[in-house]
Amino acid sequence: MSFEPKIIAFCCHWCSYAAADLAGAARMQYPHNVRIIRLMCSGMMHPEFVLDALSQGADGVMVLGCHLDECRYREGNYRALDRSDMVVELLEDFGYEPERFNLTWVSSQESDKFVKAVTEMTARIKKLGPANGIQG
Repeated sequence: MSFEPKIIAFCCHWCSYAAADLAGAARMQYPHNVRIIRLMCSGMMHPEFVLDALSQGADGVMVLGCHLDECRYREGNYRALDRSDMVVELLEDFGYEPERFNLTWVSSQESDKFVKAVTEMTARIKKLGPANGIQG
């Protein structure tokens, strides 16, 4: 039996969630391993969300938001970018490979970019295997 990773994708309501919706409407194929959680803005993603997802069984976590300087909330995606550095440090502290986290900018019309991002993330996590950070 081959390993099928569980990936959580925190998506900005205005851009990346819309791109995922467009991909679905266009019947574009992407891995079934991805579970989407809609946030109003990628800047709302707190580093604790990533650790919680991994500790509760996810093997990888993505944050997908609007392109820089295109955020509906002006600077939300810059906040996500700043927090992503913190996420990488926390992952290492908790025994997870930093490659289990990904931050990608996807506009509402870039369904192909959404599909590519989740497909690449799924392949990366399959190579890493199940997440086995420090439990406790």
